[in-house]
Amino acid sequence: MPDRLSHAQAPRTGGALPVHVPLGTKPLGVWKSLAASRENLLSILPYIATTQPMVSGRTGVRWHMVMDPGAIRRMLLENLENYPKSDVTKNLLKPAIGESLFIAEGAHWRWQRRAAAPVFTHRNMTNLAPVMTQAAKRASERVAKAGGARAVDMAAEMVTATFEVISDVTFSDGAAFDRDAVHRAIDAYIAEAGKISLLDILGVPTWVPRPGRMMSNGALKQMKRMADAAIEARRAEREKPLLDLLDLLLAGEDPETKRRMDTGELRDNLLTFIVAGHETTALTLGWALYLCAFDQEVQEKARDEARAVLGDRAATAADVARLPYVRAIADETLRLYPPAGILSRTAQGPDRLCEREILKGDTVMIPIYALHRNQLLWEEADAFRPERFLAPQKPERYAYLPFGDGPRICIGASFALQEAVIILATLLARFRFRPVRGRDPKPVMILTLRAEGGVWLTAEPISD
Repeated sequence: MPDRLSHAQAPRTGGALPVHVPLGTKPLGVWKSLAASRENLLSILPYIATTQPMVSGRTGVRWHMVMDPGAIRRMLLENLENYPKSDVTKNLLKPAIGESLFIAEGAHWRWQRRAAAPVFTHRNMTNLAPVMTQAAKRASERVAKAGGARAVDMAAEMVTATFEVISDVTFSDGAAFDRDAVHRAIDAYIAEAGKISLLDILGVPTWVPRPGRMMSNGALKQMKRMADAAIEARRAEREKPLLDLLDLLLAGEDPETKRRMDTGELRDNLLTFIVAGHETTALTLGWALYLCAFDQEVQEKARDEARAVLGDRAATAADVARLPYVRAIADETLRLYPPAGILSRTAQGPDRLCEREILKGDTVMIPIYALHRNQLLWEEADAFRPERFLAPQKPERYAYLPFGDGPRICIGASFALQEAVIILATLLARFRFRPVRGRDPKPVMILTLRAEGGVWLTAEPISD
């Protein structure tokens, strides 16, 4: 299917490829699948998923991996109600974010989406952008102090920067919200409770406790109590000159029913935005800087663009449209290292995908990591080529899903991309990043696709 390929230039690095996850070449049994998934969830993906439109099998439960854009469109758009989020996904996330937008289904999801959608308008995102600009400035200052000839863990730096952003745009005054405590609780939950359980693989009912997730309950309860207190404190306040995300959600209502979120619903959605809003963008920025260090030609081209637009100042929302190559780097980074490497659904009834029978109860996955590297859809699928996203022929819509698609596409996608371009352009305009020999990052997915060991780079200040 050559007409479906996303074309790119020939390799610029002598055939070298950026780091990737070695995918399996032979079937794994239940126990090996469990062991592999707890170390790196992506390692259970078979290599064949990068060469086929669909792969099926059984490991405790019947499963299918779908890489065909037409079949994915049916799952995410045409027959959406038949493919709600899987029990495994709900088991992993519900203890932390409850029945928020990310978890809810059906009517409960629809009214929350209608209430929250006006919050994420272009106008509101632009109004929140100064927080991103300030975070980019502070990140530059930290890198300048720590960098030069010394290596800097840019993954950790980006976590700091994006958590500053999401904290400031969510709870701008911070009076009743211990940001450090929330950050620690999130990290602890992802590290332990986010791991796949054998009970998940075997399809054991969701009401059976998962030990790892029970261990994280204390930190989660504390985090929720703080969020509830912050929400109630904000309800009692008079209007502020600058509205933040909490203010906008407090004012938001379902235009059909006029229903507003109660404290529990607000808390679950705010925690969803906090977790997703900093974790995924931080990962994208860390991987983008690694890729720019990997390919110095790309980095120089992006730097030339950023310096021509910005000069010596930090990027703003008004600059984003004038930074197409920086944006293309972010898009290509999301292709190679999508924060959510797998979307998992549970079929509610029979269906057919790629002329293959789907039964009620089957687990149907969209392995985004494999989809984005599928050789039927992408030319030089493992290569770093930002030009793919500048070409007249853009990637096929359902072949590229860093934020999902259909009615349940990530509500904060524009927020995340704006933030990524602002911070990335600011850093590339001010520093030349180079890799550290022997310290390549290792892509590992638990809940999200992280760079195990960090992204260690040297950051040389650019002199005029």
